[in-house]
Amino acid sequence: MPASSYAVDAFGRRHIGTTPDDHQRMLEVVGHASVDALMAAAVPTSIRMGEVLSSAVPAAATEREALAELRDLAAQNTVRTSMIGLGYFGTVTPAVIQRNVLENPSWYTAYTPYQPEISQGRLEALINFQTMVEDLTGLDIANASMLDEGTAVVEGMLLARRASKSASNRFVVDADALPQTLALLRSRAEAVGIELVEVPLAERFGSGDGDADVSEPVSELGEHFGVFVQYPGASGRVWNPSALIAASKAQGALAVVAADLLALALITSPGELGADVAVGTSQRFGVPMGFGGPHAGYMAVRKGLERQLPGRLVGVSVDASGAPAYRLSLQAREQHIRREKATSNICTAQVLLAVMASMYAVYHGPRGIRYIATEVAGKASLLAGWLEEIGQTVRHDAYFDTLSVVVPGLAKNVVARARELGVHLWQADEATVQVSVDETTTLDDLHAVVRAFGGPEERDLGVGVALDANALPAALRRTSSYLQHPVFNTHHSETQMMRYLKTLADRDYALDRGMIPLGSCTMKLNAATEMQAVTWPAFADLHPFAPEADVVGSLGMIEQLESWLAEVTGYDTVSLQPNAGSQGELAGLLAIRGYHRANGETERDVCLIPSSAHGTNAASAVLAGMRVVVVATDELGNVDLDDLRAKVAEHADRLAALMITYPSTHGVYEHDVVEVTQAVHDAGGQVYVDGANLNALLGFARFGDFGGDVSHLNLHKTFCIPHGGGGPGVGPVAAKAHLAPYLPGHPMAQRADHAGGVTHDGGPVSAAPYGSPSILPISWAYVRMMGADGLRDATAAAVLAANYVAARLREHYPVLYTGENGLVAHECILDLRPLTAATGVTVDDVAKRLVDYGFHAPTMSFPVAGTLMVEPTESEDLAELDRFVDAMIAIKAEADAVGRGEWPAEDNPLHNAPHTAESVVVGEWTHPYTREQAVYPVRSLVRNKYWAPVRRIDQAFGDRNLVCACPPVEAFA
Repeated sequence: MPASSYAVDAFGRRHIGTTPDDHQRMLEVVGHASVDALMAAAVPTSIRMGEVLSSAVPAAATEREALAELRDLAAQNTVRTSMIGLGYFGTVTPAVIQRNVLENPSWYTAYTPYQPEISQGRLEALINFQTMVEDLTGLDIANASMLDEGTAVVEGMLLARRASKSASNRFVVDADALPQTLALLRSRAEAVGIELVEVPLAERFGSGDGDADVSEPVSELGEHFGVFVQYPGASGRVWNPSALIAASKAQGALAVVAADLLALALITSPGELGADVAVGTSQRFGVPMGFGGPHAGYMAVRKGLERQLPGRLVGVSVDASGAPAYRLSLQAREQHIRREKATSNICTAQVLLAVMASMYAVYHGPRGIRYIATEVAGKASLLAGWLEEIGQTVRHDAYFDTLSVVVPGLAKNVVARARELGVHLWQADEATVQVSVDETTTLDDLHAVVRAFGGPEERDLGVGVALDANALPAALRRTSSYLQHPVFNTHHSETQMMRYLKTLADRDYALDRGMIPLGSCTMKLNAATEMQAVTWPAFADLHPFAPEADVVGSLGMIEQLESWLAEVTGYDTVSLQPNAGSQGELAGLLAIRGYHRANGETERDVCLIPSSAHGTNAASAVLAGMRVVVVATDELGNVDLDDLRAKVAEHADRLAALMITYPSTHGVYEHDVVEVTQAVHDAGGQVYVDGANLNALLGFARFGDFGGDVSHLNLHKTFCIPHGGGGPGVGPVAAKAHLAPYLPGHPMAQRADHAGGVTHDGGPVSAAPYGSPSILPISWAYVRMMGADGLRDATAAAVLAANYVAARLREHYPVLYTGENGLVAHECILDLRPLTAATGVTVDDVAKRLVDYGFHAPTMSFPVAGTLMVEPTESEDLAELDRFVDAMIAIKAEADAVGRGEWPAEDNPLHNAPHTAESVVVGEWTHPYTREQAVYPVRSLVRNKYWAPVRRIDQAFGDRNLVCACPPVEAFA
C-alpha cells in the first residue's frame, strides 16, 4: 500500500486498523508475498480494473480540510423558519437526547438486535417506541418503525390488499393526502396492478363540525379493498371519518389512516375512529427535518393483523432463568425466510431515529406532549384570528396546526414576501397558501406571516394570550389516556434521563466495545469526523421542499457524492433517493421494468435469482411486478452456469432481469460472472448486480464494467453510515445511461438533473426527494478523506483481514466456500455442521459463548444453516483480529471437551452461555465447570469484561405469547 496512506495526518491510517507491518505478518499466514499479489490472486482477471480510479474522485483530504469543505457547502444553504408542514416540522431535540443518543457511539454503532441477549437496551427503547405509537394511535400492536411516512402508507395499502376479504383491486385514496404520499402511491400501485381511486373524502363524506356524517353512500365509490384517510389532511383540515370508515369496512375493506402523532395528543385516535391500520412519522418528536430524513415512520394495526405487519417487531420473552427479556418477534414473516412470499421487502428499520422519538416521549411524558400539542394548536388558532382580522379567508374551520389561506391569484406573491421576511410557506396552488406551525414557531414568526399576507408592520404580538386548541371540533377532542406506563412518567429531569440512557446503553454491545464480525453487514469504523456535520443546523434544519436557492450547498454535496459513486461503480448516474438497501433494489428493478415497457416489451416479467441470494432480492422483485425464477448454485457457492443457461433459454421471451450479488453471498469472487451477465444480455434481459458486497471490489473492479446495468449500494456498509442499532440505512441506485430515465424521480425535487447531466423520471421510492440527506455528509466525508487510493487500500485491507481469519481458523472450522485460488473475498463462512455432528454443540451455542469472550457473534446460519459468516472489515487492528481468532479456537476446544464427555451435553459452558453476573454470584454453583471458566475463559477479560444483562433468551416464547408493549415494571423487578 502507498506510504502516503500512512502519513501522520492522513485519515486512511486512522480508518484502516492494520499497519503495513501487520500486513506482512498476515501475508505470511495467508501465503502471499504482498497485498497486490493477494488481490491479483483473489479478484478474477476478467473483471479487474487496469488502473486506479480516475480523477472524478479527488485525492484524499485531511480531516480538517474535509470539514472545511463541508462548512463551505453548509454556508451555501440558507436556513429560514420553515412553516411548510406537509409532514415535516421544526422540533426541539432535547440536548440530553442529542448528546446521549444521536451523538453517542454506544447507540449509533450498534447492529440490528438479532442477538437479543446483548441488545436489551435498544430493544427496551424500541418497545417504548411501540408503546408510544400504540397508545397515541389507539391500536393494539405497532412495529419498531418504518422507513418514512410515505412508504408506510404504501405498506398499509399492501397490507390491506393481503388482509381484505374483498376481491376488488381498488384502493380509495384521500385526495387531501400529503402530495409526496400520493406520488408514492401512484408509483407503487401501478407496479403491482392496484387501481387507485382518488377522492376528496372530507368534502364528500365529512362535516365541518367534526361529527361523523356520510353525506353520500359509500357504495358510490364502488367495491374496494381499502380506504386511506389523511388525518389531519394535508390542507390542515380536521374532520371525522368514522362513519366513512365503518361503511367502507362493512363492504369488506380495511381502513388505513395516516395520523400526526402530535395531533393525536388532542384529537380522537385512529383506533377509536375504527381504523384497522395507522401509519405516519415520528419526526416531530425531536428528530430534525434534515432536508427529508432519516426519520422513523410508524405502523400500528388492530388485533388480528399482527402477522401481516411488515418490518420488525419487538416482544417480551423469557431467558434461561425464567426472567423476562426482550427480543424480536414473529420473525417468520420477514423476507429473510419468506423471500418472494414475504409481506414486505423491507429489511431494516429506523432504529436510531425511533429511539430518539421514543425518548422524546419518555422525557416529556404525557403532560409534556399534551402541553406541546396544545401550544401548537393555540398558535395556529391565534394566527388564524390575526389573518381574519386583516381580511384573509382561512378555508377550514377545524384544524390542528395547518391553515389553508385563500388568496386568489396572489399565492406566489405571498410566499415570496414571506421568504423575504425569513419564513417559508407553501403554495398549494395559485389561490392557496398553506401555513404550518410547530413547537419551534415563535410569535415573531406568526407576525412575519401576517405581514406576508399584507398585514401591518407593527401590531400587538399577543404576549400573554392564552393559547388553546379552540379550533378543534368538540366531537373529536380526545378523552382517552395515553403514555400511562411508568417509563413515560419517571425520567423527566435531565439527571434521570441521562442515567436512564446510560443504563440502556450499558446493556448493549456496540462497536465502541469491540469487534462485530458480522458477515454481509460490514460493521466498520464510523469515524467521528464523518459524523460531525450531521447535527450542523445548516444541514439538519432544512425542510425537504425548501426552495432550490436556499439549499444550494446540500444539492452541491449530493451532486458530488452522486458523481463519486458513479465513478467507483462504473455507472453513468446515481439516485440517492432510496433510504434503505431494499428500496434501492426495488428502484433498480422498477427501472428495468420501465425500460422494458418503454421498449414495448411488456411481457418481460421474469427475474432470475440465485438460490443463495438475500431474501430482499426475491421480495423486491415481486413488489416490482416480476415473477421470481430460482437459479441453482454449485458446490462452490457460485451460480450454476448450466442451470442459468437452461433458465435463460426457458424464459428468453419473458426474461426481464437477473439479480446477482457480487462478490457472491457466499463470500467469494465468481470467476464466471462475465459469462453470466453475457448470457442474460444475449436473451434481452438486464443485469442487476446487488452492491451489498461492494467493499470487496472498490478500487479493483466496477459493476458497470463486467456487465451490470443497475446496482444498489449500501452506504451504511461500504461507505460508513452507522447501522444505528438497525437503521438508518441508505441504498442509492446506480445505473447505465439507458436506464437513467427510469430511476426514481420526485415531483417536489428542487432539481431535475443529476450527476452526468441526466434526468430521473421514474416514480419516487421514498417520501423525500433525496431520501435521507442529513446523513449523506458521512459518506461524502469518507470518500473525500480516503480519496481514490485510500478506498482501494481499504478494500485490500478488508480482503487481507478476511483471508487471515480464514487461514488461522481453517484447521479448526472448515471454510465452506473459497475461490479458485483458495481465497475468500471480504468475508468467510465457517462450517460448524461437522462440529455439531461430532459434539452436539450448535451454531447457537458458539454464538452465545462468544458473548462470554467479549464479542458480538458473526452472522448465524446465513446464507447456509449451521454456519457462521465472518467479516472482520478493514477497521479492526491485528490485536483484535487475533483476539477473535483465539476466542474461536478456545471455543472449539470447549466443544471438543463436550464431545469427549468431559462436560454433559446439557450442562457445559457453551450450552449455558451467555453467563450473567447474577448466574455466577447468586445461589449454589452446581455446574461441572468453574465460575471462572464460565465468565473469564481468558485472563484478559478480568478487567475488561462485558456482562450480558440476561441469559439465553427463549426464541419461541414471544411468538406464542405476543407482548409487544411495555410490560409492567414489576415484571422486571
